[in-house]
Amino acid sequence: MSDRDTFEYALLRVVPDIERGELVNVGVLLYCRHREHLDARTALDVGRVRALDRATDLDAVRDAVEAWERAVRGEGPAAVLSPGERFRWLTAPRSTVLQPGPVHTGLTADPDAEIERLVARLVHPA
Repeated sequence: MSDRDTFEYALLRVVPDIERGELVNVGVLLYCRHREHLDARTALDVGRVRALDRATDLDAVRDAVEAWERAVRGEGPAAVLSPGERFRWLTAPRSTVLQPGPVHTGLTADPDAEIERLVARLVHPA
């Protein structure tokens, strides 16, 4: 028996101008079904967002990110959903300023360490 379980993850992206399609990664959502583990880490880099569109309503972006985090925790309307259902709902495609990226998979023995690794690699600029 393996000590590693499959997990799925998706990036959370800010797309300041939908028509231009440019984006900034601002978070990672990770779900491990075998452990019923759903978590998110976010980090909004205002400078990177402003570099794409100086007119972006950052308060609205922050509000959207916070709403996403509440749904991950199962607060509000998401409270009736299982972690897996919340993951699927949050990763459904949408055309708003805050969008999930495609879902990717992997294996991990430690979902908490894995999400930190993903955030360091994919959200924080090198």
